[in-house]
Amino acid sequence: MAQGRGSPESQLTTSCGGAGEQSVHQLQEVKEALGTQQLSIQTHMSPFTQFRRLQEVTLTHLRVLARNYNLSYGIDAQFQSLARETQAVALAVNQSQAAMQGDLSHLKTWMQKTQRRSWKVESRLLALGAALSERGKQRTQEGKEPQVQRGALSGLAPDLRALQDTLARLTHLVQGQGARLAALEGRLQVACPGTVAPGLTPARPPTPPGLPSPSSPTLQRGRQVLRPSPETGDPPQDSASGLQGTRALPGPGSQRAWPPERPGETCDVGPVLVFPNTSTRNVAFLSPGFPSGLRALSVCSWVRTASGRLGTLLSYATEENDNKLVLHGRDSLAPGSIHFVIGDPAFRELPLQPLLDGRWLHVCVIWMSTLGRYWLYVDRSLMATGSRFREGYEIPAGGSLVLGQEQDSMGGGFDSSEAFLGSMAGLAIWDRVLVPGEVAKLATGREVLGGAILTLDNAQWGGGYVQRVNCSCLELCP
Repeated sequence: MAQGRGSPESQLTTSCGGAGEQSVHQLQEVKEALGTQQLSIQTHMSPFTQFRRLQEVTLTHLRVLARNYNLSYGIDAQFQSLARETQAVALAVNQSQAAMQGDLSHLKTWMQKTQRRSWKVESRLLALGAALSERGKQRTQEGKEPQVQRGALSGLAPDLRALQDTLARLTHLVQGQGARLAALEGRLQVACPGTVAPGLTPARPPTPPGLPSPSSPTLQRGRQVLRPSPETGDPPQDSASGLQGTRALPGPGSQRAWPPERPGETCDVGPVLVFPNTSTRNVAFLSPGFPSGLRALSVCSWVRTASGRLGTLLSYATEENDNKLVLHGRDSLAPGSIHFVIGDPAFRELPLQPLLDGRWLHVCVIWMSTLGRYWLYVDRSLMATGSRFREGYEIPAGGSLVLGQEQDSMGGGFDSSEAFLGSMAGLAIWDRVLVPGEVAKLATGREVLGGAILTLDNAQWGGGYVQRVNCSCLELCP
Protein backbone atom coordinates (compact mmCIF):
# COMPACT_ATOMS: atom_id res chain seq x y z
CA MET A 1 0.00 0.00 0.00
CA ALA A 2 2.94 2.29 0.64
CA GLN A 3 4.23 1.58 -2.89
CA GLY A 4 0.77 2.40 -4.34
CA ARG A 5 0.74 5.73 -2.60
CA GLY A 6 4.33 6.57 -3.53
CA SER A 7 3.99 5.92 -7.24
CA PRO A 8 1.02 8.23 -7.91
CA GLU A 9 2.52 10.91 -5.74
CA SER A 10 5.80 10.89 -7.69
CA GLN A 11 3.95 10.96 -11.02
CA LEU A 12 1.72 13.79 -9.89
CA THR A 13 4.68 15.73 -8.55
CA THR A 14 6.53 15.31 -11.87
CA SER A 15 3.58 16.14 -14.13
CA CYS A 16 2.33 19.01 -12.00
CA GLY A 17 5.68 20.65 -11.54
CA GLY A 18 4.26 23.75 -13.10
CA ALA A 19 1.11 23.66 -10.91
CA GLY A 20 2.86 25.42 -8.07
CA GLU A 21 3.50 24.87 -4.39
CA GLN A 22 -0.16 24.21 -3.58
CA SER A 23 0.00 20.58 -4.73
CA VAL A 24 3.13 19.97 -2.66
CA HIS A 25 1.48 21.35 0.46
CA GLN A 26 -1.60 19.24 -0.18
CA LEU A 27 0.52 16.10 -0.46
CA GLN A 28 2.19 16.89 2.83
CA GLU A 29 -1.20 17.43 4.46
CA VAL A 30 -2.45 14.11 3.04
CA LYS A 31 0.58 12.33 4.46
CA GLU A 32 0.07 13.91 7.86
CA ALA A 33 -3.65 13.10 7.82
CA LEU A 34 -2.96 9.52 6.80
CA GLY A 35 -0.42 9.16 9.57
CA THR A 36 -2.83 10.57 12.15
CA GLN A 37 -5.69 8.42 10.91
CA GLN A 38 -3.51 5.33 10.93
CA LEU A 39 -2.68 5.89 14.58
CA SER A 40 -6.34 6.51 15.41
CA ILE A 41 -7.51 3.48 13.48
CA GLN A 42 -4.86 1.27 15.00
CA THR A 43 -6.05 2.41 18.44
CA HIS A 44 -9.86 2.30 18.08
CA MET A 45 -10.77 0.26 14.97
CA SER A 46 -10.35 -3.22 13.69
CA PRO A 47 -7.78 -3.79 10.94
CA PHE A 48 -10.40 -4.21 8.20
CA THR A 49 -12.32 -1.08 9.20
CA GLN A 50 -9.10 0.87 9.39
CA PHE A 51 -8.14 -0.27 5.90
CA ARG A 52 -11.48 0.79 4.42
CA ARG A 53 -11.30 4.14 6.09
CA LEU A 54 -7.75 4.71 4.86
CA GLN A 55 -8.79 3.74 1.33
CA GLU A 56 -11.62 6.30 1.27
CA VAL A 57 -9.46 9.11 2.56
CA THR A 58 -6.74 8.28 0.07
CA LEU A 59 -9.24 8.21 -2.81
CA THR A 60 -10.65 11.60 -1.80
CA HIS A 61 -7.20 13.23 -1.79
CA LEU A 62 -6.25 11.61 -5.08
CA ARG A 63 -9.33 13.13 -6.71
CA VAL A 64 -8.31 16.58 -5.45
CA LEU A 65 -4.84 16.07 -6.87
CA ALA A 66 -6.30 14.93 -10.21
CA ARG A 67 -8.39 18.09 -10.45
CA ASN A 68 -5.29 20.23 -9.80
CA TYR A 69 -3.38 18.29 -12.47
CA ASN A 70 -6.10 18.85 -15.09
CA LEU A 71 -6.08 22.59 -14.30
CA SER A 72 -2.28 22.74 -14.71
CA TYR A 73 -2.44 20.87 -18.05
CA GLY A 74 -5.07 23.31 -19.36
CA ILE A 75 -2.85 26.25 -18.45
CA ASP A 76 0.10 24.70 -20.32
CA ALA A 77 -2.04 24.17 -23.41
CA GLN A 78 -3.21 27.80 -23.30
CA PHE A 79 0.41 28.98 -22.98
CA GLN A 80 1.43 26.90 -26.01
CA SER A 81 -1.49 28.25 -28.07
CA LEU A 82 -0.61 31.78 -27.03
CA ALA A 83 3.04 31.22 -28.03
CA ARG A 84 1.95 29.98 -31.49
CA GLU A 85 -0.27 33.01 -31.98
CA THR A 86 2.58 35.32 -30.92
CA GLN A 87 4.91 33.72 -33.46
CA ALA A 88 2.29 34.11 -36.22
CA VAL A 89 1.79 37.79 -35.33
CA ALA A 90 5.57 38.38 -35.31
CA LEU A 91 5.89 36.73 -38.76
CA ALA A 92 3.06 38.86 -40.16
CA VAL A 93 4.66 42.01 -38.73
CA ASN A 94 8.03 41.11 -40.31
CA GLN A 95 6.40 40.50 -43.70
CA SER A 96 4.50 43.77 -43.49
CA GLN A 97 7.69 45.58 -42.52
CA ALA A 98 9.59 44.10 -45.47
CA ALA A 99 6.79 45.05 -47.89
CA MET A 100 6.70 48.57 -46.46
CA GLN A 101 10.47 48.93 -46.86
CA GLY A 102 10.20 47.79 -50.50
CA ASP A 103 7.44 50.32 -51.17
CA LEU A 104 9.49 53.05 -49.51
CA SER A 105 12.51 52.13 -51.63
CA HIS A 106 10.44 52.31 -54.84
CA LEU A 107 8.95 55.61 -53.73
CA LYS A 108 12.38 57.02 -52.96
CA THR A 109 13.70 55.96 -56.40
CA TRP A 110 10.67 57.48 -58.11
CA MET A 111 11.08 60.73 -56.17
CA GLN A 112 14.77 60.94 -57.11
CA LYS A 113 13.98 60.36 -60.78
CA THR A 114 11.16 62.93 -60.65
CA GLN A 115 13.49 65.40 -58.97
CA ARG A 116 16.16 64.88 -61.64
CA ARG A 117 13.59 65.39 -64.38
CA SER A 118 12.25 68.52 -62.73
CA TRP A 119 15.81 69.86 -62.59
CA LYS A 120 16.24 69.07 -66.27
CA VAL A 121 12.97 70.76 -67.19
CA GLU A 122 13.84 73.81 -65.12
CA SER A 123 17.33 74.08 -66.61
CA ARG A 124 15.96 73.67 -70.12
CA LEU A 125 13.35 76.34 -69.49
CA LEU A 126 16.11 78.68 -68.34
CA ALA A 127 18.16 77.82 -71.41
CA LEU A 128 15.12 78.38 -73.63
CA GLY A 129 14.52 81.76 -72.00
CA ALA A 130 18.14 82.72 -72.58
CA ALA A 131 17.92 81.57 -76.20
CA LEU A 132 14.75 83.59 -76.76
CA SER A 133 16.38 86.65 -75.21
CA GLU A 134 19.44 86.22 -77.43
CA ARG A 135 17.22 85.80 -80.48
CA GLY A 136 15.38 89.00 -79.60
CA LYS A 137 18.70 90.83 -79.37
CA GLN A 138 19.74 89.40 -82.73
CA ARG A 139 16.50 90.56 -84.32
CA THR A 140 16.98 94.01 -82.84
CA GLN A 141 20.51 94.06 -84.22
CA GLU A 142 19.26 92.84 -87.59
CA GLY A 143 16.71 95.67 -87.59
CA LYS A 144 19.52 98.17 -87.09
CA GLU A 145 21.72 96.72 -89.85
CA PRO A 146 19.43 97.83 -92.75
CA GLN A 147 19.54 101.38 -91.41
CA VAL A 148 23.35 101.26 -91.33
CA GLN A 149 23.42 99.84 -94.86
CA ARG A 150 21.07 102.55 -96.12
CA GLY A 151 23.28 105.18 -94.53
CA ALA A 152 26.35 103.66 -96.17
CA LEU A 153 24.59 103.58 -99.54
CA SER A 154 23.49 107.21 -99.18
CA GLY A 155 27.11 108.10 -98.38
CA LEU A 156 28.26 106.34 -101.56
CA ALA A 157 25.85 108.32 -103.76
CA PRO A 158 28.16 111.40 -104.12
CA ASP A 159 31.12 109.13 -104.94
CA LEU A 160 28.97 107.38 -107.53
CA ARG A 161 27.99 110.67 -109.15
CA ALA A 162 31.64 111.83 -109.19
CA LEU A 163 32.64 108.55 -110.77
CA GLN A 164 29.96 108.91 -113.42
CA ASP A 165 31.22 112.43 -114.23
CA THR A 166 34.78 111.07 -114.50
CA LEU A 167 33.60 108.33 -116.86
CA ALA A 168 31.77 110.93 -119.00
CA ARG A 169 34.92 113.02 -119.28
CA LEU A 170 36.97 109.96 -120.13
CA THR A 171 34.47 108.99 -122.80
CA HIS A 172 34.71 112.49 -124.32
CA LEU A 173 38.53 112.35 -124.31
CA VAL A 174 38.55 108.89 -125.87
CA GLN A 175 36.24 110.06 -128.63
CA GLY A 176 38.51 113.11 -129.27
CA GLN A 177 41.62 110.96 -129.41
CA GLY A 178 39.84 108.57 -131.76
CA ALA A 179 38.99 111.44 -134.12
CA ARG A 180 42.59 112.65 -134.08
CA LEU A 181 43.82 109.13 -134.77
CA ALA A 182 41.44 108.76 -137.67
CA ALA A 183 42.63 112.08 -139.13
CA LEU A 184 46.28 111.02 -138.82
CA GLU A 185 45.56 107.71 -140.53
CA GLY A 186 43.79 109.57 -143.34
CA ARG A 187 46.78 111.81 -143.85
CA LEU A 188 49.09 108.81 -143.85
CA GLN A 189 47.01 107.04 -146.47
CA VAL A 190 47.16 110.14 -148.68
CA ALA A 191 50.94 110.48 -148.30
CA CYS A 192 51.80 106.78 -148.61
CA PRO A 193 48.91 104.67 -149.92
CA GLY A 194 48.85 101.08 -148.58
CA THR A 195 51.18 101.65 -145.63
CA VAL A 196 50.72 102.18 -141.98
CA ALA A 197 53.08 104.33 -140.03
CA PRO A 198 54.95 102.44 -137.30
CA GLY A 199 53.74 103.27 -133.83
CA LEU A 200 50.33 104.43 -135.07
CA THR A 201 48.51 101.14 -134.44
CA PRO A 202 45.20 101.64 -132.68
CA ALA A 203 45.81 101.85 -128.93
CA ARG A 204 44.25 103.29 -125.84
CA PRO A 205 44.83 107.02 -125.62
CA PRO A 206 46.99 108.29 -122.78
CA THR A 207 45.13 109.14 -119.65
CA PRO A 208 45.12 112.81 -118.82
CA PRO A 209 46.86 113.76 -115.60
CA GLY A 210 44.66 113.58 -112.53
CA LEU A 211 42.16 111.11 -114.03
CA PRO A 212 42.14 107.37 -113.32
CA SER A 213 42.83 104.93 -116.12
CA PRO A 214 40.00 102.59 -117.25
CA SER A 215 41.87 99.57 -115.84
CA SER A 216 42.85 101.18 -112.56
CA PRO A 217 41.69 99.57 -109.28
CA THR A 218 39.68 102.70 -108.47
CA LEU A 219 37.70 102.46 -111.68
CA GLN A 220 37.23 98.72 -111.25
CA ARG A 221 35.82 99.31 -107.76
CA GLY A 222 33.52 101.90 -109.21
CA ARG A 223 32.25 99.39 -111.75
CA GLN A 224 31.56 96.97 -108.93
CA VAL A 225 29.56 99.63 -107.13
CA LEU A 226 27.44 100.09 -110.23
CA ARG A 227 26.31 96.47 -110.00
CA PRO A 228 22.93 95.84 -108.33
CA SER A 229 23.41 95.40 -104.59
CA PRO A 230 21.72 92.49 -102.79
CA GLU A 231 18.53 93.17 -100.93
CA THR A 232 18.85 93.88 -97.28
CA GLY A 233 16.63 90.89 -96.43
CA ASP A 234 19.03 88.34 -97.95
CA PRO A 235 20.94 86.25 -95.38
CA PRO A 236 24.62 87.10 -95.12
CA GLN A 237 27.20 84.69 -96.44
CA ASP A 238 29.13 82.90 -93.68
CA SER A 239 32.86 82.79 -94.08
CA ALA A 240 34.37 79.32 -93.78
CA SER A 241 38.02 80.23 -94.38
CA GLY A 242 40.52 79.87 -91.59
CA LEU A 243 38.39 77.49 -89.46
CA GLN A 244 40.47 74.68 -88.14
CA GLY A 245 39.38 71.14 -88.96
CA THR A 246 36.75 72.14 -91.56
CA ARG A 247 36.49 72.06 -95.31
CA ALA A 248 34.34 74.70 -97.05
CA LEU A 249 31.75 74.82 -94.29
CA PRO A 250 28.12 75.03 -95.45
CA GLY A 251 26.07 78.03 -94.56
CA PRO A 252 22.43 79.07 -94.88
CA GLY A 253 23.14 81.07 -98.07
CA SER A 254 25.89 78.91 -99.53
CA GLN A 255 24.50 75.35 -99.55
CA ARG A 256 24.75 73.70 -102.91
CA ALA A 257 21.51 73.10 -104.82
CA TRP A 258 21.53 69.38 -105.54
CA PRO A 259 19.29 67.85 -108.21
CA PRO A 260 15.96 66.62 -106.81
CA GLU A 261 16.11 63.17 -108.33
CA ARG A 262 16.82 60.24 -106.01
CA PRO A 263 17.84 56.67 -106.87
CA GLY A 264 15.15 54.07 -106.65
CA GLU A 265 17.20 51.92 -104.28
CA THR A 266 19.82 52.61 -101.61
CA CYS A 267 22.19 49.72 -101.05
CA ASP A 268 25.38 48.86 -99.17
CA VAL A 269 24.57 50.94 -96.08
CA GLY A 270 25.76 48.33 -93.58
CA PRO A 271 23.84 46.61 -90.75
CA VAL A 272 20.35 47.64 -89.63
CA LEU A 273 19.20 47.83 -85.99
CA VAL A 274 15.49 47.18 -85.39
CA PHE A 275 13.84 48.41 -82.16
CA PRO A 276 10.45 46.60 -82.20
CA ASN A 277 8.91 48.18 -79.07
CA THR A 278 9.56 50.76 -76.34
CA SER A 279 10.78 48.36 -73.65
CA THR A 280 13.55 49.84 -71.50
CA ARG A 281 15.54 46.65 -72.19
CA ASN A 282 15.85 47.55 -75.88
CA VAL A 283 19.20 49.31 -75.93
CA ALA A 284 22.45 49.19 -77.90
CA PHE A 285 25.79 50.49 -76.62
CA LEU A 286 28.46 51.91 -78.92
CA SER A 287 31.72 50.81 -77.37
CA PRO A 288 34.34 52.00 -76.50
CA GLY A 289 32.78 55.47 -76.84
CA PHE A 290 34.59 58.64 -77.85
CA PRO A 291 38.36 58.08 -77.79
CA SER A 292 39.05 61.77 -77.04
CA GLY A 293 37.25 65.05 -76.50
CA LEU A 294 35.28 66.37 -79.49
CA ARG A 295 35.23 69.97 -80.72
CA ALA A 296 33.47 69.01 -83.96
CA LEU A 297 30.88 66.32 -84.59
CA SER A 298 28.89 64.81 -87.47
CA VAL A 299 26.23 62.14 -86.77
CA CYS A 300 24.54 60.61 -89.82
CA SER A 301 22.13 57.69 -90.11
CA TRP A 302 19.26 56.27 -92.10
CA VAL A 303 16.16 56.31 -89.87
CA ARG A 304 12.65 54.94 -90.22
CA THR A 305 9.85 55.17 -87.64
CA ALA A 306 6.07 55.00 -87.79
CA SER A 307 5.25 55.52 -84.11
CA GLY A 308 3.89 59.05 -84.54
CA ARG A 309 6.64 60.48 -82.34
CA LEU A 310 10.40 60.54 -82.19
CA GLY A 311 12.10 58.74 -79.32
CA THR A 312 15.76 58.90 -78.41
CA LEU A 313 18.13 58.26 -81.29
CA LEU A 314 21.37 58.78 -79.34
CA SER A 315 22.40 59.53 -75.76
CA TYR A 316 25.90 60.17 -74.38
CA ALA A 317 26.34 60.44 -70.60
CA THR A 318 29.27 60.85 -68.21
CA GLU A 319 29.55 60.68 -64.45
CA GLU A 320 29.41 64.48 -64.35
CA ASN A 321 26.38 64.99 -66.62
CA ASP A 322 23.92 62.48 -68.09
CA ASN A 323 23.11 64.75 -71.07
CA LYS A 324 26.49 65.54 -72.63
CA LEU A 325 25.11 64.72 -76.10
CA VAL A 326 21.48 63.76 -76.76
CA LEU A 327 19.16 63.52 -79.78
CA HIS A 328 15.75 62.73 -78.33
CA GLY A 329 12.05 63.48 -78.58
CA ARG A 330 9.42 63.25 -75.85
CA ASP A 331 5.64 63.04 -75.74
CA SER A 332 5.54 66.56 -74.31
CA LEU A 333 7.24 68.06 -77.38
CA ALA A 334 5.52 68.97 -80.62
CA PRO A 335 5.19 65.91 -82.91
CA GLY A 336 8.20 65.61 -85.15
CA SER A 337 10.48 67.85 -83.09
CA ILE A 338 13.66 66.64 -81.46
CA HIS A 339 16.01 68.15 -78.89
CA PHE A 340 19.66 68.44 -79.83
CA VAL A 341 21.42 68.67 -76.44
CA ILE A 342 25.11 69.36 -75.89
CA GLY A 343 26.16 69.71 -72.26
CA ASP A 344 22.78 69.99 -70.54
CA PRO A 345 20.96 72.37 -70.17
CA ALA A 346 21.93 73.90 -73.54
CA PHE A 347 19.83 72.55 -76.43
CA ARG A 348 18.25 73.41 -79.77
CA GLU A 349 14.85 72.15 -80.94
CA LEU A 350 15.14 70.73 -84.48
CA PRO A 351 12.27 69.95 -86.90
CA LEU A 352 12.13 66.35 -88.08
CA GLN A 353 8.48 66.05 -89.16
CA PRO A 354 9.37 64.14 -92.39
CA LEU A 355 10.50 61.18 -90.25
CA LEU A 356 6.93 60.52 -89.10
CA ASP A 357 5.70 59.21 -92.48
CA GLY A 358 7.29 55.77 -92.08
CA ARG A 359 9.80 56.07 -94.95
CA TRP A 360 13.56 55.60 -94.83
CA LEU A 361 15.14 59.06 -94.54
CA HIS A 362 18.75 60.10 -94.19
CA VAL A 363 19.49 62.42 -91.24
CA CYS A 364 22.72 64.29 -90.52
CA VAL A 365 23.29 66.48 -87.44
CA ILE A 366 26.54 68.49 -87.56
CA TRP A 367 28.09 70.75 -84.91
CA MET A 368 31.37 72.57 -84.39
CA SER A 369 32.71 74.33 -81.33
CA THR A 370 34.11 77.23 -83.36
CA LEU A 371 31.37 79.88 -83.50
CA GLY A 372 28.93 77.24 -82.17
CA ARG A 373 27.67 76.48 -85.71
CA TYR A 374 25.24 73.59 -86.30
CA TRP A 375 23.35 72.14 -89.27
CA LEU A 376 20.51 69.63 -89.73
CA TYR A 377 20.17 67.80 -93.06
CA VAL A 378 17.26 65.50 -93.99
CA ASP A 379 17.72 63.69 -97.30
CA ARG A 380 20.55 66.15 -98.20
CA SER A 381 18.22 69.16 -97.72
CA LEU A 382 19.22 71.74 -95.11
CA MET A 383 16.33 71.83 -92.60
CA ALA A 384 17.87 74.00 -89.83
CA THR A 385 21.06 75.88 -89.06
CA GLY A 386 22.33 78.32 -86.47
CA SER A 387 25.30 79.56 -84.49
CA ARG A 388 26.43 80.38 -80.94
CA PHE A 389 25.36 76.95 -79.70
CA ARG A 390 27.89 75.78 -77.08
CA GLU A 391 30.58 77.96 -78.64
CA GLY A 392 34.05 76.92 -77.45
CA TYR A 393 32.69 73.76 -75.75
CA GLU A 394 34.36 70.33 -75.88
CA ILE A 395 32.42 67.08 -75.51
CA PRO A 396 34.54 65.02 -73.07
CA ALA A 397 35.66 61.44 -73.54
CA GLY A 398 35.10 58.52 -71.16
CA GLY A 399 31.29 58.40 -71.22
CA SER A 400 28.58 55.89 -72.13
CA LEU A 401 27.12 56.13 -75.67
CA VAL A 402 23.68 54.53 -76.09
CA LEU A 403 21.29 54.08 -79.03
CA GLY A 404 17.51 53.90 -78.58
CA GLN A 405 17.29 55.07 -74.94
CA GLU A 406 17.85 58.28 -72.96
CA GLN A 407 20.13 57.91 -69.94
CA ASP A 408 19.22 59.44 -66.59
CA SER A 409 22.42 58.00 -65.18
CA MET A 410 25.57 56.70 -66.84
CA GLY A 411 24.55 53.47 -68.58
CA GLY A 412 21.03 53.32 -67.07
CA GLY A 413 17.98 55.17 -65.81
CA PHE A 414 15.96 54.43 -68.96
CA ASP A 415 12.33 55.51 -69.47
CA SER A 416 9.95 53.84 -71.94
CA SER A 417 8.38 57.21 -72.83
CA GLU A 418 11.76 58.28 -74.28
CA ALA A 419 12.56 55.01 -76.10
CA PHE A 420 13.00 54.82 -79.89
CA LEU A 421 10.61 52.68 -81.93
CA GLY A 422 11.77 51.94 -85.47
CA SER A 423 14.94 51.10 -87.42
CA MET A 424 18.41 52.63 -87.88
CA ALA A 425 20.88 51.86 -90.64
CA GLY A 426 24.33 53.03 -91.62
CA LEU A 427 24.82 55.11 -88.47
CA ALA A 428 28.28 56.67 -88.26
CA ILE A 429 29.94 59.40 -86.20
CA TRP A 430 32.84 61.61 -87.36
CA ASP A 431 34.98 63.95 -85.30
CA ARG A 432 34.88 66.61 -88.03
CA VAL A 433 32.36 68.69 -89.97
CA LEU A 434 30.99 67.06 -93.14
CA VAL A 435 30.50 69.42 -96.09
CA PRO A 436 27.25 69.39 -98.14
CA GLY A 437 28.79 67.33 -100.93
CA GLU A 438 29.75 64.56 -98.50
CA VAL A 439 26.28 64.63 -96.94
CA ALA A 440 24.70 64.32 -100.39
CA LYS A 441 26.90 61.34 -101.29
CA LEU A 442 25.88 59.60 -98.06
CA ALA A 443 22.19 60.37 -98.62
CA THR A 444 22.21 59.02 -102.19
CA GLY A 445 24.31 55.97 -101.37
CA ARG A 446 26.97 56.96 -103.90
CA GLU A 447 29.84 56.79 -101.44
CA VAL A 448 30.76 55.42 -98.01
CA LEU A 449 32.92 57.99 -96.26
CA GLY A 450 35.93 56.81 -94.28
CA GLY A 451 37.38 58.18 -91.08
CA ALA A 452 34.33 57.55 -88.87
CA ILE A 453 35.24 57.10 -85.19
CA LEU A 454 32.15 54.96 -84.44
CA THR A 455 29.68 52.94 -86.56
CA LEU A 456 27.05 50.27 -85.99
CA ASP A 457 29.85 47.71 -86.21
CA ASN A 458 30.79 48.92 -82.71
CA ALA A 459 27.27 48.24 -81.35
CA GLN A 460 26.81 45.86 -78.41
CA TRP A 461 23.41 44.67 -77.23
CA GLY A 462 22.14 45.18 -73.69
CA GLY A 463 19.46 42.50 -73.92
CA GLY A 464 15.84 42.99 -74.85
CA TYR A 465 14.43 42.52 -78.35
CA VAL A 466 16.81 44.62 -80.48
CA GLN A 467 17.57 42.85 -83.77
CA ARG A 468 20.55 43.26 -86.09
CA VAL A 469 19.64 42.67 -89.73
CA ASN A 470 21.89 42.63 -92.80
CA CYS A 471 20.06 43.83 -95.92
CA SER A 472 21.42 44.31 -99.42
CA CYS A 473 19.23 47.42 -99.90
CA LEU A 474 17.19 49.56 -97.50
CA GLU A 475 13.94 48.88 -99.37
CA LEU A 476 14.29 45.20 -98.38
CA CYS A 477 14.93 45.90 -94.68
CA PRO A 478 12.26 45.59 -91.98
